[in-house]
Amino acid sequence: MVDPTSRRTALKAALGAGSLLAVPLPLAAGPPPGTAPRRLKVIVLGGHPDDPETMAGGTIARFAGRGHDVVCLYLTRGEAGIEGRCPAEAARIRTEEAARACAALGSRLRFAGQVDGATEVTTARYAETRAIFEEEEPDLLITHWPVDTHRDHRAASLLAYDAWLALGRRFDFYYGEVLTGDQTQQFSPTHWVDITASLEKKRVACFAHASQDPGDMWAQHDQMQRFRGREAGFGAAEAFALHPRSPAASRVV
Repeated sequence: MVDPTSRRTALKAALGAGSLLAVPLPLAAGPPPGTAPRRLKVIVLGGHPDDPETMAGGTIARFAGRGHDVVCLYLTRGEAGIEGRCPAEAARIRTEEAARACAALGSRLRFAGQVDGATEVTTARYAETRAIFEEEEPDLLITHWPVDTHRDHRAASLLAYDAWLALGRRFDFYYGEVLTGDQTQQFSPTHWVDITASLEKKRVACFAHASQDPGDMWAQHDQMQRFRGREAGFGAAEAFALHPRSPAASRVV
């Protein structure tokens, strides 16, 4: 049986009090009494520039604001994402936009080296993704839910899952959502993060992606985060699904 108190204590160590629902995000074990919380490494893997920001921008800002090391890992540079621009020019523009977005959230950026619209799920790509995770040594990963209409999102999800398995499931694995209904399908969250206080930083990060019609992007995701907020009793929330074989799951059962 889940003990909500133990989960709430774990969350407070990472994000502070008053953060989550009765089923909060168990990010790390609470520190021993009288000691400072441990600095966490968090990776948010998305298919393109803007995916980590829309999926988890408020959560990223909360982690970073408490001194944790957050990496926005982009599978591609968005080479196919600007109509009328060649892949190289689109990649340059979207890389610069991602840098501005990460600066707004307090995270750092990293690219996995694949190409927008031509992502691969192969033995070599599995090894590349695993090597990134081995180097970064995350405590927690957030990535795309695998049932998604965008193949680059599905690729990111599968590559992350394979790396997690290969590394012995030693970090916590969460799925997130983007454009639910249009892209993410059949998503059922287990945990919610209150992003009411970090909503403005998320908005600034999303509007940093000027090439992607950020007004429309924000309007759609704002509907999602307001709905998730109503589910959880907050002004706005981001929702995640914890893989049940994550270390966090065993700590609170």
